[in-house]
Amino acid sequence: MAIGSYASWMLAQEARSLLARLARVQPFVLIEPMVPAAALLPAAQSAIERYLLQGRRELRAMVKEFLAWLRSAEAQRATAAEAQRRFTVLRLRFNAALTQFDLFNDVITQRSEHKNGVWLSGLDVASADALALPGAYYRPPPVICYLDRGPGAAIRRARTRLPGGGDNPVAIVRVPRERMVGSSVASSLFHEVGHQGAALLDLVNSLRPVLQALQGAHAGQARVWRLWERWISEVVADFWSLARVGVVATLGLIGVVSLPRVFVFRLNADDPHPAPWIRVKLSCAMGRRLYPHPQWRRIERLWESYYPLAGQSAAEQTLLRELDDSLPALAELLAQHRPAALRGHSLQEALTVRARQPVRLESLFLRWNATPWLMYRAPPTLVFAVIGQARANGRLSPEHESVLLSRLLTHWALRSTLEVSAQCAGGSMNSD
Repeated sequence: MAIGSYASWMLAQEARSLLARLARVQPFVLIEPMVPAAALLPAAQSAIERYLLQGRRELRAMVKEFLAWLRSAEAQRATAAEAQRRFTVLRLRFNAALTQFDLFNDVITQRSEHKNGVWLSGLDVASADALALPGAYYRPPPVICYLDRGPGAAIRRARTRLPGGGDNPVAIVRVPRERMVGSSVASSLFHEVGHQGAALLDLVNSLRPVLQALQGAHAGQARVWRLWERWISEVVADFWSLARVGVVATLGLIGVVSLPRVFVFRLNADDPHPAPWIRVKLSCAMGRRLYPHPQWRRIERLWESYYPLAGQSAAEQTLLRELDDSLPALAELLAQHRPAALRGHSLQEALTVRARQPVRLESLFLRWNATPWLMYRAPPTLVFAVIGQARANGRLSPEHESVLLSRLLTHWALRSTLEVSAQCAGGSMNSD
């Protein structure tokens, strides 16, 4: 049956309604109330606004094209079902655009929360520092953080597909509320940043052939290296976090995976995460490789006392011991891995782990106690590493740590805001 005047009129009304509703979707800079220090960094704000603006433009053009089609001779020959099919596709695209708007809206709305908004801005600055590598190996995307329930963090990486299509213009990190505010937030946050860094360096794809070769070279340990190949994405992210902040990465990981025993020992080849028991052991092994110090054996023994291997089945114990035996080799492989993107440098060199050695961190903590203003001028990742080492050494209480980090997050947010304002004004500023 031909489309008919009534069906054509009805669909035109619906299409015009989409245009009217689309016109009410405003840029975030016009609708979100927040203090300047809580706002997104300009690179992130502009990337999001440009992406959403382009999507609205494309959708508006599609609606107008549909309205023009309804008035065309071709539409007069079409059926009502065909016209409805075209409109349904259009409405799905409209809903996808709103879904993308809501995705960013949920993140940005928290910036108006008292204190939390400014702290999140400070975490943005820390995330950017954790992702930046000397050597210009890649162009890092903007990173924005938001809070959510649950013990673990998560990331929607930049340049990955969004619901409804299109590439995400920024990296979005979900931070557990229960980790605010303490140095353990660095463990979760920089693990997720590590996923983004690994993608930019193509680390997983460069490591998998190495792990596959080990499966063939060591037939008796093939299942061990097969599991590490399955888990390598999470392993690399743990390595990144450890390389950026030292021992606090391991202690923060323990805080996340300290679960009922059945979950700690659960070995699942379909899960991209290693079993928590061996994951913490690997973190200690990587820490021992990057930062030789007695603390790693002390932490490892603590973890084993929490979750003794005795009590597991003989088969589980055998596999876990085989995995445990492979940890030094895996830690060495990661530290010395030289992907093409690093142009001959190893991972440990690119991530500048030499600056995070425990003795140096302890020395910095003592120095900063005498001259606190030096701490406020240091890179955020180094500050987290120093504070985390002080906590591990018992030199900083949880109460003082929380107060100190809340001040630091506020300082980083304020400093980045003032620096951007000074740049816009064509001047410079002194951050003392």
